[in-house]
Amino acid sequence: MRNIICLSLLIPALLFPIVVFAQAPEQIAGIRLGANIDQYKNILQMDTSLPVRHMEYISEVELKPSFEGYRSGYIFYGNCDKPGRIVKLKLKYERSDKQFFDELLQRFKQKFGEPDQYRGDAFRAFIAWKWSFRDKDGNNISLILQHNSADVEEYTRGNSVKLSATSLMEKETKCDELKNPEPKQTQQEKPGKGSLGQADYQRFLPE
Repeated sequence: MRNIICLSLLIPALLFPIVVFAQAPEQIAGIRLGANIDQYKNILQMDTSLPVRHMEYISEVELKPSFEGYRSGYIFYGNCDKPGRIVKLKLKYERSDKQFFDELLQRFKQKFGEPDQYRGDAFRAFIAWKWSFRDKDGNNISLILQHNSADVEEYTRGNSVKLSATSLMEKETKCDELKNPEPKQTQQEKPGKGSLGQADYQRFLPE
């Protein structure tokens, strides 16, 4: 009877191999998500630290320009749930050529598997590949490798990488919402549909 049970457990394992998921990345260039910003003051320009616009519960600070292999970078850390906790890294590589990006992409795929999502444009002037992970503690991690050869203000030219602890960022957001709840709109304050006249719309048009 015991042999039959063992065999019944073994057959599904042979027919359906166990899927091994890539380990969620936790750091890059020695900077770890979830660590305190004070650990990295020697590589940061702390006088550049500012709250992120419209996300004042998170601050950003610049890397020192002498950071080897990188042209520039920002570290984002929380101000509410756990002040000083690093929640996101955004680094621009020193090399900006497409060949370097292609080599990086190949190595990313070897380590983390195929990307989960393409985030670039259809013409491949801006290329961005995204991986999504869940770490051992159940936190969601986002990794984006991108290359931009177009003159687009929204994106940095060259090659860059973003590593984000999205679960930790959500905790900072929820903390701020609890501490600073938005006042409820009264019925009079709620915008009415179709209530604007021709003169009102003129304010919204470029001249």
